Amino acid sequence: MKINATRWRQRRLFSAVGLRRIPAALGLMLAAALIPVRSAHAAEVTVYAASSLGKAFQAMARQYQRIKPDVRITFSFAASDVLQRQVVHGAPADIFAAADQVAMDKAERAGAIQPSTRRDFATNTLVLIKPADAEGDNHAQGIAQLADLDSQAITRIGLGNPATVPAGRYARDSLREANLWDALQEKQVLAQNVRQVLDYVARGEVDAGFVFATDAALMPDRVKVVENVASPTSIRYPLALVQRKERPDAAADFYDFILSQPGQQILSDHGFGLP
Repeated sequence: MKINATRWRQRRLFSAVGLRRIPAALGLMLAAALIPVRSAHAAEVTVYAASSLGKAFQAMARQYQRIKPDVRITFSFAASDVLQRQVVHGAPADIFAAADQVAMDKAERAGAIQPSTRRDFATNTLVLIKPADAEGDNHAQGIAQLADLDSQAITRIGLGNPATVPAGRYARDSLREANLWDALQEKQVLAQNVRQVLDYVARGEVDAGFVFATDAALMPDRVKVVENVASPTSIRYPLALVQRKERPDAAADFYDFILSQPGQQILSDHGFGLP
């Protein structure tokens, strides 16, 4: 059998080149095997939520990620109005959860949320608290009801800034309803969010403060609830998907989980009421 001499030389050349390339190819394969590859289905959902939702939402994310391990949930917690402004100005949020309707109304009027997805998903209660160790000559010892805040012995009362903090707005409306708002103006110590008020009271830096019941429950050994404060406006938390092109499909799925029975149970376990 005759073999073309030129073709025979080409085959030998290609074989030699192939043999020389085998170690390099194996090296590339081994190197590739060591590079961590993220799942093609992985997604990150960013939730902007009111400060008072912190512990409950983090627990909710942990349970959700057991079901959907390829979805990462990240949070930004702050006063609702602060978050609302960020969402309106294009912050990369996928879900917005506020502590009152005012903040969500502003976001909706600005076209920042998808109106059809707006839902009330939780309720809360406003409470008056004082330091748990209010004993002896501590002024807070004499606080047994809302009207006691008008006493000359009480000089510092913590509440969220009504201009930006829902809990502060609820406190303002409740004090107006009780004809105490004007009388207590000079005693007010305004905070940037409800958790800051909680810290002020826990450290004894103010005689009393207004927070949500769910916040007070975080420090039962450091703050004492004086009474539930009647609010002329029902305390309802609204939720909505943010209107943006980059929003991942997983955002709608986590939104549904918040509204689902398991999600609502987690909220209930953390002291929230259901709408």
